Amino acid sequence: MLILGVESSCDETGLALYDTNDGLLAHALHSQVEMHAEYGGVVPELASRDHIRRVLPLTELVLKDANKTLQDIDAIAYTQGPGLSGALLVGTSFAESLAFSLQIPTINVHHLEGHLLAPLLEANPPAFPFVALLVSGGHSQLMRVDGIGEYELLGDTLDDAAGEAFDKTAKLLGLGYPGGPALAKLAAFGKPHFKLPRPLLNSGDLNFSFSGLKTAVLTLANQHQPLDETTKADIAWEFQEAVTEVLTTKCMSALRETRLDNLIVSGGVGANTKLREKLNAATKRKLCKVSYPRLEFCTDNGAMIAFAGAMRLETMRLKAAQGLGNKNYGFSVKPRWDLAELQKP
Repeated sequence: MLILGVESSCDETGLALYDTNDGLLAHALHSQVEMHAEYGGVVPELASRDHIRRVLPLTELVLKDANKTLQDIDAIAYTQGPGLSGALLVGTSFAESLAFSLQIPTINVHHLEGHLLAPLLEANPPAFPFVALLVSGGHSQLMRVDGIGEYELLGDTLDDAAGEAFDKTAKLLGLGYPGGPALAKLAAFGKPHFKLPRPLLNSGDLNFSFSGLKTAVLTLANQHQPLDETTKADIAWEFQEAVTEVLTTKCMSALRETRLDNLIVSGGVGANTKLREKLNAATKRKLCKVSYPRLEFCTDNGAMIAFAGAMRLETMRLKAAQGLGNKNYGFSVKPRWDLAELQKP
């Protein structure tokens, strides 16, 4: 089956074609980073309007790259939530309208399920069950994953997510948008001159909290005004060390508590080099395996949505389900949607 994937949950428009026999055939992405940089963050209305401009040309592009036509598509998967309401509505209405015109089914996909399954797109995908660390601008969660739709929440963020803390700390240091990559770049020039707290490192559970760390950075920065570039780099280095140490420690605790030896890491912060270094070293010591999506699939993209939709359709097919996918063509979006609420296909 050939699945068209549509991602429009925030500030990136992603389209992709995934074939259940031949794998990923084509994908295309437009990022709105330059447009939102002027405002220091995502402007929802601008994001929605840009998705409208991009979704059709990107669909045509992936069809051309894969040498396919609209009539070759068997189903359309799209991000129903969570995300920005207006942005989600663009992708959702486009997907349902196109599916109606082609009389093919649709599959509504949870954005985080897309991220969670993204490492399975790689050549040597991890096998179920595994522990998943989902780290992005809005989410820091640890999940036990036993199969498609079989997700158990192990730990969650109590306030700021890791990616949000990266962005806010970067803003405190006067760095550009998006803040996470800018801070990581600056940290490469830093040295261990400061000491910041490691929130909930020894809490005895698998939850996260990064708002206090952000406040500690603000206090430290205020104590060293005016900030020169060396001081900024040293603060960035210590901040990154603190976040990655907490994430790594919690991941290893989750593996130990679940008695699993497979870890996957997804989401934008999963592209952080320091985090990958620490997780690679920690899992190697414990004879565990860690898997990541390729860097281009750490951030939002259509490939992960097409793949997640394909996996759900395939699971339904194997169960000999009737009426695969949705053919009602009505639609709604879910700006807030708990991943643990998902059911098996």
